[in-house]
Amino acid sequence: MKSLNGRDLASFIKERQAHQVASLEIKPKLLIIRDSNNPVITKYVNLKIKYGEDIGVDVEDYLAKNSESIATKIKEANEDPAISGIILQLPILEKEKTDELCNLIAPTKDVDGLGIKAKYDSATATAILWLLAGYDIKLENKKIAIVGRGKLVGAPLYKIFTASGYDVTLFHKGNDLTNLKNFDIIISATGVPGLVSSDFISPSATLVDAGTASEDGVIKGDLAPELYTRKDLIAITPVVGGVGPLTITCLFDHLLQAAR
Repeated sequence: MKSLNGRDLASFIKERQAHQVASLEIKPKLLIIRDSNNPVITKYVNLKIKYGEDIGVDVEDYLAKNSESIATKIKEANEDPAISGIILQLPILEKEKTDELCNLIAPTKDVDGLGIKAKYDSATATAILWLLAGYDIKLENKKIAIVGRGKLVGAPLYKIFTASGYDVTLFHKGNDLTNLKNFDIIISATGVPGLVSSDFISPSATLVDAGTASEDGVIKGDLAPELYTRKDLIAITPVVGGVGPLTITCLFDHLLQAAR
């Protein structure tokens, strides 16, 4: 069984990015806006800060009080020439405000690709494409299932796959997941720990876990632990270091494009 290790792929791209940053006349700056100290959110913000330090990019972590202060900060950052990219770290506490706030981000600075007019594709969806391509997982003539319809992964990835003409089905986390047995490639991004059980998966499947949640202080994915003991799968993302590292790499790739 092949391990889809995004960390290995990210390291090659990261080295290139460091050289690109060094060649720029002005140091790029990324603004991350969040309204929560949730452990999953904090972990990913800290990873982005560390990544920025490694390649020579300034990263500002801004903790907002509410949706109004988020909107104010976005508007200020849109007009600030020193800021190359803006990320609204999701989920926010007022989830019903998510689309409205994402769409406030200037399209040329929307490096996460979440606004309607964003210049860039979703970073997480792009990272999954990079991961599959990097390990030579072919999508043509395969039945692909996406579990989860979220703004970060499921919805944009479904849009990309359908535009490319792939055979893809979108599942909600509440659907009958026993039907996943009929699919060759399963990508799950619901944030429900262990939602995809081994009973749902046929031999020779490829599994990508893009879901994260905190359970008793431990960050867990959508794939049930018993899936990692199976020997009959084609490939699976590791518990740690699958999609996540490449998502951050993609964000900074977009940031460097925006800076240029």
